[in-house]
This record gives sequence, C-alpha cells and structure tokens, in this order.
Amino acid sequence: MLAAACLVPPAAPPAGAVAETSAPAISAALLGGCRALVADGLWLETYEAWVRRDAAATTALIRLTTAMDDRPLYFWVNGARMLAYDLAQWRLDAAAAGGAVPAAVRARITAEQAELALGYLAEARRRHPQSADLCVEIANLHLHQRGDPAAAARWYREAAGRPDAPYYAARIHGELLRRLGRPAEAYAWLCHVHASLPPDDAAAMPALVLARIRALEAGLAIAPEKRYAPPPDPHRVPP
Repeated sequence: MLAAACLVPPAAPPAGAVAETSAPAISAALLGGCRALVADGLWLETYEAWVRRDAAATTALIRLTTAMDDRPLYFWVNGARMLAYDLAQWRLDAAAAGGAVPAAVRARITAEQAELALGYLAEARRRHPQSADLCVEIANLHLHQRGDPAAAARWYREAAGRPDAPYYAARIHGELLRRLGRPAEAYAWLCHVHASLPPDDAAAMPALVLARIRALEAGLAIAPEKRYAPPPDPHRVPP
C-alpha cells in the first residue's frame, strides 16, 4: 500500500527517444521521492522476518530493500551480515535439533551462507565501488566465515586504499601478512602506514603500529642502523 500511495508518473521521454530503461530504474522513477520511504518500510519488514527467524522471507526482503533503494550502505552491510552469520546460525540450530552436527556439515553450511553474502556484497560494490566499508565486510567474511586469511588480507588492503578507510584495515592487513609467514612484506607495509598516521588521532594508534614494526625488526634481525625511523613528533619541544 505504501508503494502504491507514492506512485508518481514518470516524465514522458523526448520525441524520438529510444526507451532503454531497466526494471529497477523504472521502479525508482515510479516511486519518485518515496523511494527511501518505501525502502525503510521494507527494511522494517525484513527485521520482523528476522525476529521470526523466517529465512526465506528475510532473504527475499533483504534483496527487495536494496532493489528499491541501493543508496544506503546500511542496508547492504547489515543485509550481508544477516545472510552470512544469522542465517547460517539458524540452519545450524535446525540441524542440531536432530543431534550433534558433524564438523563437515557445519563447515558446508557456513561456507554456503558466506558465498551468498559475498555475492550480495559484489552487487553492492557495483553500486558503491569506492566504499571501504564494503571491502571490510568482504574481508571479514573471508577471515571469519571462510577461514581464508590470504583472501582477507587482500580485501583489507583494498579497504585501506579507499579515502574513507578506517585505520584498523591497514593494521589488520599487516598483521595478516605476518600470520601468513610474510614478515618482510608486513614490515614494509607497516612502515609505510606508520609514516602517514596522524599523531593526534587515537583511532590511528601510531604507538601500536610502531610496536609491531619493532617486533618485526627483531624477528627479521634488521641491523639497528637500518631500522625504521619514525617521523619527528610535531609536539615535541626541541631541547
């Protein structure tokens, strides 16, 4: 009913123009300024289906919400989390009702839901190609759901290169390189990162990054004279 109440006839095309409009574009044109309002209503229905643990309705409504309005990252990010984490847990809980769930079945269910979420986030990136948040979500899925730290490292690196990247994306990329047995790469990366960190931003954690650099220098047996020299502290008063 909400969508019907918001319908606005689209403007007539210029004479001789060729009509090449996709279905989502037609929907957006018909809804006009009510597009966001309808998407909010659909998201409320998504939440209600989520509360009921109705997997089919939740999945359908997640996709319908972003088909209606693909602009808010909130819908994409939280929709992907529902698909990957919540729906996987629902399936595991249902399987556990019949007894212990074998590790292979748990792994299969988790991987299947992760792949659904990754496909959904790939669609999101086509609409928001510069978003660091989407890259972080993809990295998290590879790390926590798929158990693939190498893929996660690549996506945290991708996130770190975006203008709106959170500082932790670069730190996690460096830490994953170390865990993957690539300490020289981790060292070069963290030196590069530390040199660009603002000293006054608590979220940047330059002291933590420097501590990791020093630990890598010790592990790599880097000579003292060749170790990383941090930029001078702009707040330090000269002697």
